[in-house]
Order: sequence, then C-alpha cells, then structure tokens
Amino acid sequence: MAFPKDFLWGAATSSYQIEGAWNADGRGETVWDRFRHTIPSKVANRDSGDVACDHYHRYREDVDLMCQIGLQAYRFSVAWSRVLPEGIGPVNTKGLDFYSRLVDELLAADIQPYLTLYHWDTPQPLQDRGGWANPDSTQWFAEYADVMTRRLGDRVQNWTTHNEPWIVAFVGYFYGGHPPA
Repeated sequence: MAFPKDFLWGAATSSYQIEGAWNADGRGETVWDRFRHTIPSKVANRDSGDVACDHYHRYREDVDLMCQIGLQAYRFSVAWSRVLPEGIGPVNTKGLDFYSRLVDELLAADIQPYLTLYHWDTPQPLQDRGGWANPDSTQWFAEYADVMTRRLGDRVQNWTTHNEPWIVAFVGYFYGGHPPA
C-alpha cells in the first residue's frame, strides 16, 4: 500500500499495558503495579499488567506482526522502573538492553521508533517521595531522560516526554481514579 510521502502508518502502545514481566530482570515497582495489586477493584475487569501481552518476551513476534500490517512507525513507551528500578540511581542494564534490542529490531524491519519516556508509570519509590508533586521530580525525570538519550539517541530520532499528562494530573492526582489515587 502506498501512502503520501509525509504520512506514516503507525501504531502506539504503553509499556504497562503490553510488556508484562512486571518483576523480571530487575524491573522496579511502578504506581500501576502498587495500584493494581492493592486496589484491584479500581481496574476494569481487574485486569493487570503483570503478564499483559508479554511483549517483553515476545517483542520480535510483535515486530513481525507490525511488518505484516505494513506499519512504518511504532510509538512505544519505556517503563522508567525497568531502566531505573528506584527511579533514580543505578541503571538496570537488562532493562535498558531490552529497549535497545527493541529499537534495533524495529530499525531492521524499517519501522521508525517513536519513543515516549513517560506513559503514567511513575516508579513507586519516587511516588513514595511525593511523585510529581515533589519539586525534585524534574531532576529525577532529567536523570532518566539523560540515561535514555545517551543509550538510544544514536538510533531514535523521535522522542516524546509525557503521554497525556492531564490524565496523571486530574485522573491520578485530583480524582483518584488512576494511580497515585
């Protein structure tokens, strides 16, 4: 199928919603993990991201499916706590390597990666320190963004900082329907 030159056929996902492997290879806890494990009735159908689509283990198959439907771009988010389990501090090499392999797989399939740094999944240790309401959160995020751009910046040209920040602000903080409730 031919698209206009300036049009990209793509799809998007969220790390919590598809990766699974919620406690594998050093990934830290997120606000969604805590929320789902302590207040399961607040999540539709009591669904969980614990296994989800198991994208963490099946990403190659997923990229093959993307090829089959002719995707030219794929917007995905990184689980901050998979890269920095405590939100700051030591890097989890296994987590960072996963995203590096995913990017390589996408590029090999001629699919442009569009990386979103934050899609509602604050590392729980940072939420325990006040989350986004803590003035230090900008420095925490800057440290995380620095880690990601240093590792993937040579291959990822398209970056988004936050996906729908109003959801976190209003549904998460104001109304309490999402984490941090």
